[in-house]
Amino acid sequence: MQANIPLMILIGYVIVLTLLSWKATKIQNSGSGGKMLNYLLAGQKLPTAVVAVMLTGLAVGGASTVGVAEQAYTKGIAAGWYNGAWGTGGIVVGLILAAKYRRMRQHTVPEMMGSAFGSGARLVGVVAQLLIMMTITSLQYVAGGAILASMLPGIFTFNTGMLASAVVFIGITLAGGYWASGLTNVVNVIFIYVGIFAALFSGFKSLGGIEAIVDALPPGPWFEPVNGIGMAIVTGWMVVMVTMACTTQAVVQISLAAKDEKTARNGFIIGGILTLPAGFLCALFGIMAAAKFPGLEKPALALPTIAASISPLIGGIFLAGLWAADVSTAVGLLMGCSTLLIQDVWKRMTTRTFSPNTELLISRLAVFLVSACSLGLALTAVGILQTITSALAITTSFTLLVLTNLYAPRLCKKSAGFWTILASLVVWALWTFVPATRIGPHLIYMEWIVCLTVFGLTCALDPRPAAALLPKEPETPKAAAPAD
Repeated sequence: MQANIPLMILIGYVIVLTLLSWKATKIQNSGSGGKMLNYLLAGQKLPTAVVAVMLTGLAVGGASTVGVAEQAYTKGIAAGWYNGAWGTGGIVVGLILAAKYRRMRQHTVPEMMGSAFGSGARLVGVVAQLLIMMTITSLQYVAGGAILASMLPGIFTFNTGMLASAVVFIGITLAGGYWASGLTNVVNVIFIYVGIFAALFSGFKSLGGIEAIVDALPPGPWFEPVNGIGMAIVTGWMVVMVTMACTTQAVVQISLAAKDEKTARNGFIIGGILTLPAGFLCALFGIMAAAKFPGLEKPALALPTIAASISPLIGGIFLAGLWAADVSTAVGLLMGCSTLLIQDVWKRMTTRTFSPNTELLISRLAVFLVSACSLGLALTAVGILQTITSALAITTSFTLLVLTNLYAPRLCKKSAGFWTILASLVVWALWTFVPATRIGPHLIYMEWIVCLTVFGLTCALDPRPAAALLPKEPETPKAAAPAD
């Protein structure tokens, strides 16, 4: 009977998500913004709490749980800085960008690039954004496969676990769109933190407490705050995550879906705060696994293995919470990718007018196409954090362009968009496929140096100014002078 507890918890969790997706469909159909807008952006009606959990759910996914524990299995508690950096990025966006994004007329980051820098910038922007988000989505399948294979080894292998995860991710997204992502994330974030704290308490108790764990560990920087990873890498993560949070479509789309500017700003700040501790908590599971299960063939199994070793009830809740983290991230990413395909590819390829139902069908087909491609990538993914932070570094060009356009518009020239984004893609390709070209401990450093150089050259050589991303604030009429 105990062996069936994790399965029953998982089935119950999937039923809850299905009901929420059904509810989201009802909300979506009752919206007044048009079926496509309701599906892709929740009709721009998300409240503060949902914005916050959308950001937290997007941040706390496979990389922030399974991936952090994978690193902590050999590097210690410092692996938790991955999520510390993610939370910091969310707070920074809340303070300087979220409200501004909500004011914009565009619905995608490439669309913003096109309106400011021209069609060439929009084209390379679509390529870069899809590459980034499909890579991250594929890693959610990897983490989902690891979780289900450890949670229910008699039912799932690593590959069938990935397929089952994909079915749920796709099903939720196809059914309820962005409202489904928001509503399910409310449950997911609660599930994640309840599961983490319950499993930590049970894990420490079953292993005899912190002293017993420390005694069982081999020599290493297990509880040193930075040394296990190194200051250069931790700093790189911080730069990557702040850069990424500013201009990745899946993140920007959350602010675009908020009901107003204040909601977007406050939701991001709260979501960033909620995100901060998750990585350090999950790093503790990697340390536990290093003490109890040394020599794991796949370090990505460190966290699921610990969860499977504690009581079936708590382990089942925890593993369902980890799977919830995957669901929350993957659904948001799939919606971001499909929005890119609709707004920046399909709408630019056709001038025909379609019925609302046809537009909704095309949006769902875009979700399915992205899902299939990212699942194919998942079968070749290696090293969750290494892969994800490499792809995220491409956002350097977008962040540089957006920030300068908003805060130093005189520096932005028409050609800056195309050449800066193209330079970021070239640097990523060289770093990934030609290791001899690598300079520095992380790709992000090369990205910023090259992108700043290319941007500076366009500033000096191109006389054409870029267009402003934000509409001008309406002037407040001066009060009439009082009559004598």
